[in-house]
Amino acid sequence: MNVEQLSFLDEVDEKKVRKAVIKQLKQFKALRVAVQNKDEQIAEGVENPFPKIVDKEKEKRFKVKQMERALIYALDDIERSIIVRKYLSSNRDKDINIYMDLGINKDQFYEYKKHAIFSIAEALNIV
Repeated sequence: MNVEQLSFLDEVDEKKVRKAVIKQLKQFKALRVAVQNKDEQIAEGVENPFPKIVDKEKEKRFKVKQMERALIYALDDIERSIIVRKYLSSNRDKDINIYMDLGINKDQFYEYKKHAIFSIAEALNIV
C-alpha cells in the first residue's frame, strides 16, 4: 500500500487537536466541581449561594458526563494515568516524574500521551 492510497484520510493539525483537547481537559476540572457543587446544594436543600449570571446546567452536566466516559472507556490505564496526572490533578506533575513513576521511557511516554489526546479527541468528536 502506498501513500496515495491513504489520501482519503484527512490531514489533522496535531497542534490544533492537542490544544483543543487540553482546553477541554482544563475546563473539565471546573465543570466537574460545578456539577458536584450543584448536587451538594440539591442534597442539602440549599439554593445557589452564589450569583448566577448564566444558566448552563444541562450543558455542564452533559460535558462532564461525556468527558468522564471518554476518560474511562477511550483510554487504557497508562494513558488515563498520564492524562489525570498531567492535566486533571490539583498539582500537575512534570513529564519526567510521570514516566519515571510509570516505569516507561521518555519516548513511550510521549507516544502514550499523544495517543491519549487523539483518543479523547475522537471520543468527544473533536476530530
